[in-house]
Amino acid sequence: MHVLDERLWFPPVDEADADGMLAIGGDLQLERLILAYSSGIFPWFVEQVPLWWCPDPRFVLFPEKLLIGRRLQKLMTKQEFVVTQNECFEIVIAQCAHVRRPGQESTWITNDMQKAFVELHKAGYAHSFEAWQNGVLVGGLYGVWLGGMFCGESMFSLVPNASKMAFLHAVQRLAAQGVALIDCQVHTEFLASFGAEMIPRKTFIKLLQQLITPD
Repeated sequence: MHVLDERLWFPPVDEADADGMLAIGGDLQLERLILAYSSGIFPWFVEQVPLWWCPDPRFVLFPEKLLIGRRLQKLMTKQEFVVTQNECFEIVIAQCAHVRRPGQESTWITNDMQKAFVELHKAGYAHSFEAWQNGVLVGGLYGVWLGGMFCGESMFSLVPNASKMAFLHAVQRLAAQGVALIDCQVHTEFLASFGAEMIPRKTFIKLLQQLITPD
């Protein structure tokens, strides 16, 4: 297991363990986070200690393979929810941290993580999508946008279907703006229902390099 210090570096991703954990420690400075996501690495926290991950295989969604069931298509047509982008990033990440999920006793979105991603947002790398119902924020998601890839981090929903609408609109809008791959990181049934799939880490890293490297 690699232990990071103040130096700005990460070990090769193929040195991650069987669960995908690559390194421990370091900090959440803007430069380190940009290097991490540009390398296919993302942070999770355990008891205030940053852990860095790059699992194999990787769970991703190709926007052109997005699945929208009939019920959700009807819901989108009804326009019960209004979805915006970057209207209230700090509130979205705070809600993602506070909403309790089954089987989860605490959140990995610590105060330090929130502060770091707010700085990423101010620098133009982190983005949020918000779902509103009757003028009230009821759902949303946030992630890191690098070139042609969006790395989804977390989402929340206060009413049924709010996070689904935020996600569907986000994928469609990101695709319209040149995003060719949504990094979902690890498998969830929720995202699998929308067409997300597993691909080898080696394939993911190759796509990442192609999508974030300017021509």
